[in-house]
Amino acid sequence: MKLYKAKLMQVIDRTPTVKSFRFLPQEKVDFTPGQFLRLIFDPASPQNKELNKYLSFSSSPLNDYIEVTKRISQSPFCQRLCSLKPGDDIFFEAALGTCVFCADYKNIGFIIGGIGITPIISILEYVAQKELGTNITLVYSNRTEEEIAFKQELNNWRCENPNLKVYYIVTDCQPVDKACIFGRLSKDLLAEKFPRVEGWEFFIFGPPKMVEAMKELTQSIGAAKEQIKTESFIGY
Repeated sequence: MKLYKAKLMQVIDRTPTVKSFRFLPQEKVDFTPGQFLRLIFDPASPQNKELNKYLSFSSSPLNDYIEVTKRISQSPFCQRLCSLKPGDDIFFEAALGTCVFCADYKNIGFIIGGIGITPIISILEYVAQKELGTNITLVYSNRTEEEIAFKQELNNWRCENPNLKVYYIVTDCQPVDKACIFGRLSKDLLAEKFPRVEGWEFFIFGPPKMVEAMKELTQSIGAAKEQIKTESFIGY
């Protein structure tokens, strides 16, 4: 793991509660799609969990910049992050995590809720840039339609890549977009989107309770433990 310095380029509103922060690092950051970094706001106290937190890359490693995406809260970390202005410097450690994309995988299923989409964006952008032929199905659940982060990017990639299928699930209110599915992630819904699980690799990212629930759901449609790769967002 290496310490990097980067300069804030841009802040992008993804939803009413989610923002992306795009940085230009002083040197190229070597990471694999799906990995994460540790943003350091208190370098004098490396164990300060309030101000030094882990965030997934939400950009491809092929880009000159790096990007992280965060659901904004009133926490000290979020307030420091949101106080940054373009041109401000930050420090971060990278790269971390083993739940990553592999070009050898022929079929990939992403079972994702809410902010768990961030590492998936890194993977999908990389796949688009490399024009890979991987079969990918993304099942992406959010409470409301307005909380679907990166929807425009996902729709663009889906239009450009016939091997990419994206299903939006909205749980708390009837969506306006008829392409969205109203309801909750269930065994029946997953079985419909993944009629065969043989030869598939499944990725699940998010808070620990959600990851465990989605893992059990994926196993309920016949996926073996070895087919399921997970990353829990601790202290997010």
